[in-house]
Amino acid sequence: MDYLEVRRAYSGVRTRRMLSFVFDYTIVLLLSVPAAIVVFLLGILSFGLAWGLYAVLLPLIAILYLTFTLGGASQATPGMRFAGIRIARLDGGHVDPPLAVLHGVLFWAANAVLTPLVLLVGLFTPRKQLLHDLLLGTVIVRDRPL
Repeated sequence: MDYLEVRRAYSGVRTRRMLSFVFDYTIVLLLSVPAAIVVFLLGILSFGLAWGLYAVLLPLIAILYLTFTLGGASQATPGMRFAGIRIARLDGGHVDPPLAVLHGVLFWAANAVLTPLVLLVGLFTPRKQLLHDLLLGTVIVRDRPL
């Protein structure tokens, strides 16, 4: 890849990444509504025992969402496809479901431990990578060049 192709691959990625984040987590929240209803009904049938599932409901839905979308053939969540970006490994390999889940878990862990200020890392890396991207050897690139 020459310099111009590399520049095009990362052009507008930060903005597109933020847009896809909002889009994807809106979908996760919408998916949680029917799941919450199912847990409620299971709680009635189990005399309240199943209501403990509410504690892990959102993280479980988000993990399943990332497993089947980010770790799938398109290498992108629906929000990422909408924004025209995808995930890629720096070694050229395929992002498998375990790596996709680890990518999401590290994102939330870094934000929880280091505060959302950790997102500022993306302003200072040449490929606009965040901390979890650097740790995992991944990058977000435009799916469709300019």
